[in-house]
Amino acid sequence: MSGNPAAVEAAVLVPIHRDAEGDLRVVLIRRADRGAHAGQIAFPGGRREPGDADALATALREAREEIGLEPSDARLIAALPVVTTRTTGFTIAPFLVEIRRPELWHPDPEEVAEVLDVKLVDLERLEAHGESLEHFSGWTEPRLVPFVRVGGHRLWGATHRILMPLIPRLLAGEWTLT
Repeated sequence: MSGNPAAVEAAVLVPIHRDAEGDLRVVLIRRADRGAHAGQIAFPGGRREPGDADALATALREAREEIGLEPSDARLIAALPVVTTRTTGFTIAPFLVEIRRPELWHPDPEEVAEVLDVKLVDLERLEAHGESLEHFSGWTEPRLVPFVRVGGHRLWGATHRILMPLIPRLLAGEWTLT
């Protein structure tokens, strides 16, 4: 997955589904309040383990562990461009999948504080977008960081860079979804 030997290889699912009204939704998680990405809005996924056959296997295993999404309930639509986190050294392989949403999510409380099922049109609204001046270790000076409001939280960073270019493409019907 990575040309950088120091990078931590990871993979995530970008789980999309239609709700009862036919609206497209994305499933996100709010990470538990500990670890490298504590409290952040993210996609289900995580670090690659030696037993994972490939990056997709990593993403599917992690989604099952984190929120109880069965691999058989996810249909691969596209492998997306790899992104690298700018402060924590993760190289992330994202996979766009259409899911059959379970009746109930089963979040692992050690890893997931909350499962969020968000309409894509709500993330596209201009009033949901903002920027904040942030300073992280390793940055020589503060930078403007774009974000999208998800309830009382901010979706930013690698998750933002993966999701935001997909929203207009998904809403325009670029991929065939059931």
